[in-house]
Amino acid sequence: MKLPENLNQKLEKRIQNNSLRKLPAFNNLIDFSSNDYIGFSRSETIFKLTHAYLHENDIFQNGATGSRLISGNHSLYQIAESFISQFHDSESALIFNSGYDANLGFFGAVPQRNDVILYDELSHASIRDGITMSNAKSFKFNHNDFEDLEHLILKFPDTNIYIVTETVFSMDGDTPNLEELVQLSEKYNCYLVLDEAHTLGVFGEKGEGLTQYLNLHNRIFARIMTFGKGLGCHGAVILGNTELKEYLINFARSFIYTTGLSPHSVATILTAYQQLEVEKAAIQKLRQNIVFFNQQKNLLGLKPIFVRSKSAIQSAIVQGNENVKKLAQELQDKGFDVKPILSPTVPERQERLRFCIHSYNSEEEIASILELLRNYVY
Repeated sequence: MKLPENLNQKLEKRIQNNSLRKLPAFNNLIDFSSNDYIGFSRSETIFKLTHAYLHENDIFQNGATGSRLISGNHSLYQIAESFISQFHDSESALIFNSGYDANLGFFGAVPQRNDVILYDELSHASIRDGITMSNAKSFKFNHNDFEDLEHLILKFPDTNIYIVTETVFSMDGDTPNLEELVQLSEKYNCYLVLDEAHTLGVFGEKGEGLTQYLNLHNRIFARIMTFGKGLGCHGAVILGNTELKEYLINFARSFIYTTGLSPHSVATILTAYQQLEVEKAAIQKLRQNIVFFNQQKNLLGLKPIFVRSKSAIQSAIVQGNENVKKLAQELQDKGFDVKPILSPTVPERQERLRFCIHSYNSEEEIASILELLRNYVY
């Protein structure tokens, strides 16, 4: 049966705009594209420790598939969630199957019909998709602009307001002024919700995330940690008070109506968290590489084309889908895996090369790729 014509027309429009997405082929290029910031997805140690833990504790004997409210709530969940809540200095932790599921579950269930959600205009698609499932009214504020945010807050007196943003933005790698944001939320008794997908494993002595590193975590209503980046495995967790966890168990549809993660997946999450406490060298090397990357781009005169960032995500603006795709291919031909970010994923004229830095990138690799970029750009 053929695809409906209106769907074919949408695909054709993507082709005409040079923005048609395709699944990339696996390659052995030098990695500057994945979110595996500290190399946990490739860790042989985590692989071996996970399997040893499962066998030593006979986990395979008491694991079952199904919703966690029926048959899928195997014993590892309680162990992992207890460890994670202590690691993040949180009253409670509730594991979801992915960061996308966590955002859908939270925003689809927590803000109510007479509430208001104020979200940063560059918030991740999973946040915006979750907001569309909410009965609350929602309004976006200008990116990292807290004057604009306060102007919106003042429009809704005597209202439950949820302020939503990211601690590191996935496309730009930039960070809001979190101290100012926390103070603003407290001034108006708002509920602050932060997505920390790109800070876990990157910021903090043990990679615990940016808000905890800044000692702001106890002043935030909910933190959403995604494991598919710095932790190198599948899943996510929502951190908050015990009442929030109980509420989500009862009303978050993406939690209730889905099969829970397998014992192997939860054991991998637990092992990865345990390794964060001992793998401080990898976290430190990542920080050194981020500093070195910023130093090199400044030395080579590339600073004007990069979005300001002190995170593991560094984006160079190259306008036009055709231009950025061509430049990415040039770098790939030289052995470096860098991905172009096209419109409509980002606004037109904001297309960019997105460089992801890792603990396992060498200074030689960083210097080489930036020299190539300079040669192609100037």
